[in-house]
Amino acid sequence: MAITTTNPATGETVKVFDEISDEELERCLARAETAFRRQRKTTFEQRSAWMSQAAALLDDDQASLAALMTLEMGKTLRSARAEVAKCARGCRYYAEHAEALLADEPADHAAVGASAAYARYQPLGVVLAIMPWNFPLWQVVRFAAPALMAGNVGLLKHASNVPQTALYLSGLFERAGFPEGAFHALLIGSSRVERVVRDRRVAAVTLTGSGPAGAAVAAVAGETIKPSVLELGGSDAFIVMPSADLEAAAAVATTARCQNNGQSCIAGKRFIVHEAIADEFERRFVENMTALVVGDPMQETTDIGPLATSAGRDDIEELVADAVAKGAKVLCGGERLPGPGWYYPPTVITGLTADIRLYSEESFGPLAALFRVENIDEAIELANATDFGLGASAWTNDDDERRRFVSDLEAGAVFVNGMVTSYPELPFGGVKTSGYGRELSAQGIRAFCNLKTVWVGA
Repeated sequence: MAITTTNPATGETVKVFDEISDEELERCLARAETAFRRQRKTTFEQRSAWMSQAAALLDDDQASLAALMTLEMGKTLRSARAEVAKCARGCRYYAEHAEALLADEPADHAAVGASAAYARYQPLGVVLAIMPWNFPLWQVVRFAAPALMAGNVGLLKHASNVPQTALYLSGLFERAGFPEGAFHALLIGSSRVERVVRDRRVAAVTLTGSGPAGAAVAAVAGETIKPSVLELGGSDAFIVMPSADLEAAAAVATTARCQNNGQSCIAGKRFIVHEAIADEFERRFVENMTALVVGDPMQETTDIGPLATSAGRDDIEELVADAVAKGAKVLCGGERLPGPGWYYPPTVITGLTADIRLYSEESFGPLAALFRVENIDEAIELANATDFGLGASAWTNDDDERRRFVSDLEAGAVFVNGMVTSYPELPFGGVKTSGYGRELSAQGIRAFCNLKTVWVGA
């Protein structure tokens, strides 16, 4: 894919970037190695001041940065502003809490015959981040803020359709005060990623993206004995039981499916509803989805903008065509909108059987799969009947059902009576083919640290 800003609302190419040369790539790697030697000697107090300044810069740049993200990948301007604010919050969280999260952990020194014994977290070095376009700022910041606060440095290989957002991030942390080279974007294509992962100066790698991309990067990281964290998408279940508040569940279901124009790994994608309330939920859900305003993402009244790429819209169309050909029923939407840009309307499909691709595949757009079940056992079985395991949302006011969902759903996160989302305070990641490792919270900042055992004799 060319490194290009293309406006998905019009399909017009805005700006084309050249890949950096091999010589420039070598300079970037050398600068990162030098920056780490400086960065690891800084104090938490210094890094906290710099990270707080990064948050302030994000606040100052919110309007222009939001417009840039909307231009590059089509998210609504409202959601883009919210993303910038979330990134500033994430920076402040780690500025305030990193030192405590990485504090020495005392052990029972007497039991091991020492005068002192403890575990210490220390940075690993240069970490390569391979990031997607759907949350082009937050996906990066949720890695960069903890990694830099731990004393690491970062190299960013961003998605090729958001190069201007990548370049903004490349300068953000240096503007905030971090050493030159502490965080830098590499304008390279995917064919050159393996070389960077293999480079001796790169200590670890993190990737958010597709399963095949994650498997390829993890294989190289494993071969070179480097830790990796992978977040590889999801086909999240959204379960509604008879005791739930149906009005709230249907409203949140609409947001869960259509946030970010439906392009979110943790979006609700498979809506599993108890038969006793399925008719009423379906009516409310379809009404809500139909009422959403699709249009220019720069307009404040728009709820859903275009998909980020023409290939993404093609993928949604193929899933819908496959479902209809095999007997599924389209309740709303189901056909691309006329005119320029890569728009697709909110769509709900029911009557899905196991031979239909949408039954188990991830859909990355405003396309909802609606299922009916007879009881909680069927709901859990269907929710788990996928190779993915990122998140799940369960709606119930029954304590026994809540315990079952928390215990039995195979996912990295279970949200009860709420939409799956990410917070700096909570670990984020999946199981099964949704990946491994965790971002955010204490687990996220420790992911790229050496947990060093210290034993001191008498």
